Amino acid sequence: MSTKSPVVHSDPEILGGTPVFVGTRVPVKNLFDYLEAGDPLAEFLKDFPSVTREQAVAALELARQMTEAHAAVTR
Repeated sequence: MSTKSPVVHSDPEILGGTPVFVGTRVPVKNLFDYLEAGDPLAEFLKDFPSVTREQAVAALELARQMTEAHAAVTR
């Protein structure tokens, strides 16, 4: 069992349930949009100072784990 606090939160009262970084109103999708556009992580963090580097890295790690788990299921 993990003792880490959650990184992503979804609440119908916050942006209609869009997944956001915990403690912020910043959609996690924004991080992926920045990276997809070729912007560095530092640029995202500069533009969204309420998101910590640790939160952003943890969200990317979570996405990696989910991708690997999905790939293992579909083999």
